[in-house]
Amino acid sequence: MSESERKSGQFVAPGDRLGVIEEFMPGSGTYVEDGVIHSQVTGRTLLDRLNKKVSVYPLIHEVSVPRVGSIVAGQVSNVQSKSAVLRISEIGKKFLSGNFTGILHISDASPDYVEIMYDVCKPGDIMRAKVISTTNRTYHLSTSENNMGVIYAFCSQCGHLLTLGERGLHCTNCGKIEKRKIASDYGKD
Repeated sequence: MSESERKSGQFVAPGDRLGVIEEFMPGSGTYVEDGVIHSQVTGRTLLDRLNKKVSVYPLIHEVSVPRVGSIVAGQVSNVQSKSAVLRISEIGKKFLSGNFTGILHISDASPDYVEIMYDVCKPGDIMRAKVISTTNRTYHLSTSENNMGVIYAFCSQCGHLLTLGERGLHCTNCGKIEKRKIASDYGKD
């Protein structure tokens, strides 16, 4: 970047020269190579002349996709005897523009023995899970931790939201009591 171009708001691409470390401190969106500060991302420069710092703010933000270790949330779309399918719509607190599909196997559903997956979740339930593997481009999930599991459940008889009671989840509409692997903060999020 020449002296005449040295102002905030300039468009830069990855690798563009921004200055040298003798005149600026490298900020976010930059990297240093042989004492020269370069842009790490496509974006606009921000020159802080008071603190002698150069940064680049990205024009395109990183696309969020689930990764191993990500905490995800979504709606249960299908339940079989040994597995459930979750349509992932959130990573952490970030909503996704598209949907990803995750599979929860019965062996990863709870730290305790579970006989059938219908005791863990039912179609329509909203669950929180952790991505434990991305083998074969499939998101494998786990709800065995205390804060993982169903965060909102719906009555399988009338579709009403289930409330947490002393004997488990119950429907205030029809009175049905149901079993789920619930998260420690069920109904609070």
